[in-house]
Amino acid sequence: MIKKLLIVFTLVTTFSFGFTFNSILNKINDNQIKMKKVTGIGGIFFKCKDPKEMKEWYKTHLGMDTNEYGATFEWKEAEDSTKNGSTHWSPFSETTKYFEPSTKDFMINYRVDNLEDLAEELKKEGVTILDTIETYDYGKFLHIMDMEGNKIELWEAVD
Repeated sequence: MIKKLLIVFTLVTTFSFGFTFNSILNKINDNQIKMKKVTGIGGIFFKCKDPKEMKEWYKTHLGMDTNEYGATFEWKEAEDSTKNGSTHWSPFSETTKYFEPSTKDFMINYRVDNLEDLAEELKKEGVTILDTIETYDYGKFLHIMDMEGNKIELWEAVD
């Protein structure tokens, strides 16, 4: 009788440990799958001969509300329409060094969630990280390079 109880106890304990361990692994995997990386385009930046004239051309011919930095397009987040977001459009001088080390004439800024965790994940994946995270009143920034040498700006916005 004691042998049977011991066998049943061992089976129940083994099953319970296995179930608990499996649940923990599934939660870890679910969190990894749910981790958002890019949530939208935060900005489009490109080189041109005369940024001031370029902004004026877009204002005159396409009706863009430009300012000294370019233009800002505001929108509501799809998942939570109470949250505002924005996408920035900015022409830069053709001699700008801001896009370096990329030799391309453009740079895209992507909005992201949780930049610190994303940076750690990118490091583990061997992505070229160009600088450290910088924090401003309007968000956190980090620059990386893609596989073809395009500089990418990652932005965790403070909306």
